[in-house]
Amino acid sequence: MATDTESGLPSFRQVQGLIQDDTEVEIKVTTNDLLVGKLHWQDQQCLCLIDHYDQPTIIWKQSIVFLKPKP
Repeated sequence: MATDTESGLPSFRQVQGLIQDDTEVEIKVTTNDLLVGKLHWQDQQCLCLIDHYDQPTIIWKQSIVFLKPKP
Protein backbone atom coordinates (compact mmCIF):
# COMPACT_ATOMS: atom_id res chain seq x y z
CA MET A 1 0.00 0.00 0.00
CA ALA A 2 1.25 3.47 -0.86
CA THR A 3 2.27 5.86 1.84
CA ASP A 4 0.73 9.33 1.97
CA THR A 5 3.96 10.79 0.61
CA GLU A 6 3.96 8.55 -2.48
CA SER A 7 0.25 8.89 -3.25
CA GLY A 8 0.68 12.66 -3.14
CA LEU A 9 3.34 12.70 -5.85
CA PRO A 10 2.12 13.93 -9.26
CA SER A 11 3.67 10.95 -11.08
CA PHE A 12 1.95 8.47 -8.74
CA ARG A 13 -1.41 10.22 -9.20
CA GLN A 14 -1.00 10.33 -12.98
CA VAL A 15 -0.27 6.59 -13.16
CA GLN A 16 -3.26 5.92 -10.89
CA GLY A 17 -5.41 7.90 -13.33
CA LEU A 18 -4.19 5.74 -16.23
CA ILE A 19 -5.04 2.62 -14.22
CA GLN A 20 -8.51 3.88 -13.26
CA ASP A 21 -9.30 5.04 -16.82
CA ASP A 22 -8.10 1.69 -18.26
CA THR A 23 -5.91 3.62 -20.71
CA GLU A 24 -3.60 1.76 -23.08
CA VAL A 25 0.00 2.89 -22.57
CA GLU A 26 3.45 2.59 -24.09
CA ILE A 27 6.36 1.96 -21.73
CA LYS A 28 9.94 2.17 -22.96
CA VAL A 29 12.45 0.43 -20.70
CA THR A 30 16.23 0.65 -20.42
CA THR A 31 16.67 -2.45 -22.62
CA ASN A 32 15.15 -0.31 -25.42
CA ASP A 33 12.03 -2.51 -25.55
CA LEU A 34 8.70 -0.76 -26.08
CA LEU A 35 5.94 -2.46 -24.09
CA VAL A 36 2.26 -1.82 -24.85
CA GLY A 37 -0.75 -2.67 -22.74
CA LYS A 38 -2.90 -1.50 -19.86
CA LEU A 39 -1.65 -0.85 -16.35
CA HIS A 40 -3.20 -3.08 -13.71
CA TRP A 41 -1.55 -1.82 -10.51
CA GLN A 42 1.45 0.01 -9.10
CA ASP A 43 3.34 -0.10 -5.84
CA GLN A 44 6.47 1.63 -4.56
CA GLN A 45 8.84 -0.21 -6.89
CA CYS A 46 6.86 -1.83 -9.71
CA LEU A 47 4.06 -1.56 -12.24
CA CYS A 48 2.01 -4.42 -13.64
CA LEU A 49 1.29 -4.17 -17.37
CA ILE A 50 -1.32 -6.43 -18.99
CA ASP A 51 -0.56 -7.02 -22.68
CA HIS A 52 -2.88 -7.81 -25.59
CA TYR A 53 -2.75 -11.51 -24.69
CA ASP A 54 -3.87 -10.79 -21.09
CA GLN A 55 -0.37 -11.69 -19.85
CA PRO A 56 0.92 -9.68 -16.88
CA THR A 57 4.41 -8.20 -16.95
CA ILE A 58 5.97 -6.78 -13.78
CA ILE A 59 8.15 -3.76 -14.58
CA TRP A 60 10.55 -2.22 -12.08
CA LYS A 61 9.98 1.54 -12.03
CA GLN A 62 13.75 2.14 -12.07
CA SER A 63 13.94 0.48 -15.51
CA ILE A 64 11.40 2.84 -17.13
CA VAL A 65 12.69 5.40 -19.63
CA PHE A 66 9.22 6.80 -20.33
CA LEU A 67 5.55 5.93 -19.93
CA LYS A 68 2.82 7.60 -21.99
CA PRO A 69 -0.74 7.02 -23.14
CA LYS A 70 -0.84 5.27 -26.50
CA PRO A 71 -1.95 7.65 -29.28
